[in-house]
Parts: sequence; C-alpha cells; structure tokens
Amino acid sequence: MAFLAVPQPFDFEHTTERFRAFGPDLANLWHDGGLHRVVDGREVRIEAAPGGVDVEPLDDEISPDVLRLLGAEFDLVAFRPTEPRLAGVVGRLGGFRPPIATDPFEMLVGAITAQQISMRAAYAVRNRFVERFGTRAELAYAFPTTERVAKLAPDELTAVGYSRRKAACIIALAQSPVDFDALAELPDEEVKAALVALPGIGDWTADWFLARHLGRPRAWPAGDLALRKVVSDFYGDGRLLTTKEVEEIGARFDPFQNLTAQYLLLGHRMPA
Repeated sequence: MAFLAVPQPFDFEHTTERFRAFGPDLANLWHDGGLHRVVDGREVRIEAAPGGVDVEPLDDEISPDVLRLLGAEFDLVAFRPTEPRLAGVVGRLGGFRPPIATDPFEMLVGAITAQQISMRAAYAVRNRFVERFGTRAELAYAFPTTERVAKLAPDELTAVGYSRRKAACIIALAQSPVDFDALAELPDEEVKAALVALPGIGDWTADWFLARHLGRPRAWPAGDLALRKVVSDFYGDGRLLTTKEVEEIGARFDPFQNLTAQYLLLGHRMPA
C-alpha cells in the first residue's frame, strides 16, 4: 500500500463513520477495517495510517478522489467555534473531516432515496439499486452510471424498492442535460436554482448537494428534518424548531455552517 498524507487534524474513524452508521454501503464499502470504493474502474482500499491513510492502488488519478472522499478540503484549523455546545462537540470529535461525495449523480440519487424514509431503509433500497444496476469489482460496486439509469423503465426501479415518484425522478435526473462541472463554478444560490428545477430536487436536497458534493462552507440544509431535529436537540426549548428558526441559528456559525451541521449530526449519532 502507498501512503497518502491528509491535512491535519484528521481522524480516520470519525471521518469514515458515515459509511458504517446506517448499515453497509455497497459503493463505499467498509470491510475489515478499511474503506473500499471503485475509482475509474479500479477498486481502491483505504486504511488508517499515521498522518494520513494507506491506499492501494494509488496514483495521480486516484489520489484526488481519495482526498475529496476524506474531506481534505475543509479548513479545520480555522474552525474553532466558541459557542459552548458546538465547541464541546468539536473538541470531542476533533479531526472529523466530513466526507465529500465525489460523484454528483450518486450524491443526488442517495438524497432522493432518503426522502421521507429512515436512513437505514434508504441504504437498503440504494444497495439493491447499486447491486442490480452497478458493476461489481472485487468487494465494492461502481455506482450505476447515468447512461445505464437513463435507459431504465420505472418498473425496474420500483422492483428494487423505490416508489413510482422516486423512480421517475431518478430516471429524469439521469436523462437531464445538467452539466455538473459547470454547476460547480456557480455561486451557491445559482446552483440551488438549477437543481430545484429538476424533478425530485427540493431546497434541502440542493443544500446537501452544496454541502456534501461541492463542500461549500455556508451550506446549511435548514429544511432537512434530520438537521432540524439535531439543531432542536442542541439549541431548542424541548420542541421541534421551525425551518426559519434553524436558518436563524445557522447564521450564528457563519462562515462555517457546513462544518457545523455535519459536526452536530455526528455528535448526535455519537453522544459523549
């Protein structure tokens, strides 16, 4: 295996927790202490190492994907919150780098899959989708391509557990002419406007795209029920806060709303 340095601080276990928290993820498979993902048709294994990770195989094409997957672009040195509750979470989970979803289509399909169902149920449906329409390497699967999904009939997706609405939205997304590379060059609000014009993409899904694919620092999915519940637990008065209230609370953490949201979510899953 070859060593790849990751910006410090970095905690491999915390960073990869998402890939274990809700059950197996066939496209980001945790196996025997390491993370497996297919990159450019090759299955890559990532393991913890002092100062970074050991990766096999590793070359100039694989390295950027691994670094993005491990949240290397986030500035944790500057992220030093003083608000007591958040500071406590950050102190306890120091080195957590929120993973960046390297493939935009994969990220959006995952978000659509998770709408109005539990994360465990969403992972189960998504895994059946990946197994049926993706390509298996050794252990992990390459996520289904837009070209493959664009040719599917809705019944093929409902057969693996999607509702008819979600099946139609995923196929429409695969068939859409959206240029994700061009989208990445736009300001946050223009990215959101382009995404919510697509079937099945609402405000909070677009916000998570900004957060988990583009890594935008001010992304704050205030309308996402999971984030609303977590923010309510940390900052509410015993009731579920409204989206507007969560938006207002997010402004306290500017310009680190994205890191704040993801630290609060992890802190809620991993209580002290």
